[in-house]
Amino acid sequence: MLHHLPGPLHRLVLRHAHGLRLWWWRKAGRTVRGCNVIAANASGHVLLVRHSYHAPEVWMLPGGGLGLGESPVDAASRELAEEVGCVLAAPRHLGTFTLDRSGWTNVIEVVTGTTADDARPDGREIAAAQFFDPHDLPHPTGGHLTVMIARWLEVQNGNSA
Repeated sequence: MLHHLPGPLHRLVLRHAHGLRLWWWRKAGRTVRGCNVIAANASGHVLLVRHSYHAPEVWMLPGGGLGLGESPVDAASRELAEEVGCVLAAPRHLGTFTLDRSGWTNVIEVVTGTTADDARPDGREIAAAQFFDPHDLPHPTGGHLTVMIARWLEVQNGNSA
């Protein structure tokens, strides 16, 4: 439904809705499941995004919520396509990260894969998207992002299963 709204109105609705959602999750002590995607290009650079509605100055991994009965791999592929128009090739579940969000819990399934596509931010939810060298990430980034990238690099280097 939101995709029918003009871009500026869509972003305004997202900002307010996200604030209400966070308030409710805290009040209810919710556990929320989502996914993050580590999508690498042919150069081994990883895709990061900046949201239009939440912490717009912070670079983050693409991702979002898991639909009812949706697998982490399916959610990651869907979110990557929706947010930046990229196809996730050879997707693989890397692991589960649990974050205490001061009153609510975020359980994040991290899925990795590759993409041959150029990232095209949707201009609504995603304000910017860019590939970065995983050893030289931009600032600022979310603290958990560096932990997830470090885990991915360990697996890429054969140091972990």
